[in-house]
Amino acid sequence: MTNIRVLIVDDNSMVRRLLCAILEQESDIDVVGEAHDGRQAVEMSKRLKPNVITMDLEMPVMGGMEAIETIMGSKAVPILVVSDMANAQIAVEALTLGALDVLPKPDCTEGKVKEFTDRVRLLAGVSVVTRRQLRPELATTSSVSRASATVGKPVSGLESELYSGHVFAIACSTGGPQALAKILSELPADFPCPVLISQHIADGFAGGMVKWLGKLCKLSVRLAVDGDPLQAGKVLVSPSESHFALTAKHRVVLLPVNPNDTYHPSCDVLLDSVAKVFGSLAVGIILTGMGMDGVAGIAKIHRTQGRTIAQNEASSLIYGMNRAAIESGTVQQVLTLEDIVPAMLDIAHSRSSYDA
Repeated sequence: MTNIRVLIVDDNSMVRRLLCAILEQESDIDVVGEAHDGRQAVEMSKRLKPNVITMDLEMPVMGGMEAIETIMGSKAVPILVVSDMANAQIAVEALTLGALDVLPKPDCTEGKVKEFTDRVRLLAGVSVVTRRQLRPELATTSSVSRASATVGKPVSGLESELYSGHVFAIACSTGGPQALAKILSELPADFPCPVLISQHIADGFAGGMVKWLGKLCKLSVRLAVDGDPLQAGKVLVSPSESHFALTAKHRVVLLPVNPNDTYHPSCDVLLDSVAKVFGSLAVGIILTGMGMDGVAGIAKIHRTQGRTIAQNEASSLIYGMNRAAIESGTVQQVLTLEDIVPAMLDIAHSRSSYDA
């Protein structure tokens, strides 16, 4: 079996040496080159034909964003952004240019090393398509003012009445930020239901993702905090450092992550909680991602007569979580990414549960 060929791109020679040392300890991974700027990365990608590129963002001559766009527009290669958490928002925006995932620069601890090497292996098996596109413009001031994107600030003036309509809970992992950008950007400003999201993402990057998503959509997108009420047309995203659940009074409660928890935040915790609190008004949506997280939660929503939707294989970056849910027989609708928003709108304007 041929080893995975990796090209490391980073302006910092110490970081390059660390990443190289981590990867070269793996018997199935070969580091085929090291680039110190984006222009060199583009040239070496063509010449060395790596299976995966680890890409920093802040570099001289050509930055990582431009390098990603150039590589994905000429001869596409799976790209893992490995960036400082200070650049979290920019790192997540790199996904719109074709990068597949983001991670913080690892240290030498066993957990971080395993996370990094596992992600390299996963992305090496993803088929990517060369795409010619212009870099998306950042949102204008007017669009940002239209769509609030705040991090870690509770809603003022908490509502005294309990929310009584449908609640949409979305579960996703690898490829999820791209899918969420597509879905949330197409929801109208008057969408009448709350949207709750559990997205697997490296610690420190959820806030950047929230700010990025907030620029793209008409709804308010916020990082969830303890005590947040559910409100129509509000999108709450779980921080990666906690699990996201609801109380019987329809408030957010953030639960501690156990060191042995495989996934954080847990999609099962969110979906199970929404099923318990909202029953037939719960709507579970499971998108692209690796692993089994969310499968048990979707099943719980199905058992409580709620509605269940899964992204189909053709539109998924990783057909894993959604595949397992579909094969379990608890998904009522299997839809393309493009068809999910119309389905959400149909459900949001209906008071009845899905007749499976």
